[in-house]
Amino acid sequence: MTKTLSKIGIIGLVFYSAVAGAQTAPSFNANFDGLKITLCGTSSPLPAPGRAQACLAVEPRDHLYIVDAGSGSAATAQLSGNPLTKMRGILLTHYHSDHISDIGDFNLNSWVAGRPAPLQIIGPEGVDRIVEGLNITYELDRGYRVAHHGAELLNPELGVLHSRTIGEEVIVDEDGLRITAFEVSHPPIEPAYGYRLDYGGRSVVISGDSLVTDKIVEISDGADVVLHDAMALQLVQGAEAMSRGAGNTRLATVLHDIQDYHATTADLARLAAEADIGQLALYHLVPAPRNAMAIAAFKGGLPDGTLITEDGMVISLPANSEEISVD
Repeated sequence: MTKTLSKIGIIGLVFYSAVAGAQTAPSFNANFDGLKITLCGTSSPLPAPGRAQACLAVEPRDHLYIVDAGSGSAATAQLSGNPLTKMRGILLTHYHSDHISDIGDFNLNSWVAGRPAPLQIIGPEGVDRIVEGLNITYELDRGYRVAHHGAELLNPELGVLHSRTIGEEVIVDEDGLRITAFEVSHPPIEPAYGYRLDYGGRSVVISGDSLVTDKIVEISDGADVVLHDAMALQLVQGAEAMSRGAGNTRLATVLHDIQDYHATTADLARLAAEADIGQLALYHLVPAPRNAMAIAAFKGGLPDGTLITEDGMVISLPANSEEISVD
């Protein structure tokens, strides 16, 4: 019995140490000044081992913004050591489920970590409905946690999400950070947005789900990093053909329908040719590659050095320099 209790105690200690470490351990040098981007989710609705759905964590010196929050991404962000107490908001590109399903976990994790203000959910028209539904969904959960831990530790007001509807505009301009929302092309969704973040003389453009448009080319020109969704068209077409051959017409139809609203490698080659980009990085990979052959399908026709991202990858842009590092 003593040995059993001892084992349970050790397991508990390890568990709580791991949780505390994930909550508080800095993923980045506290003295770093610049933009750091953590890939918290690089997959699409198609399941992929080791990859969460779409999510990026962007950290200027004094802020943390999450861009989209697909399934599994909150855990990846937390285990990557992102400083959740610095979280200012979640920027949503659109409301497909693979971009919003972990909002609740981001809210809970940052609330427990000690976020000092309510979490803003920022996005195009409709964000108020998303937030209203989530607040209702998690109402009982918030009550349980406050009853268990006390309102002094968990201020109930900080567990309630706030919404902010935006248009094509500068949505943040403070402490040297400028965030600009711009419309992208992801029909039939209108509007869907991408975001450009500028800080310390560095810049990152995030497409969300979109075809390559003239606007994306324009806003990407001169950016240090462009993170764009990507589809390996030949792999999707091959999967469609196999599904039809196997008699799975339902899946084949879905695979056919998605081919006209994600950027293909040919589209991305145009972006790379027409815009001056420091680093082109592909995420929201359709389908997420599992081997060297699949990775090659994404890289075909694109400039050498194009980055096929993975979950947990960190791109660092030190302020007022030209350095781009990938870890």
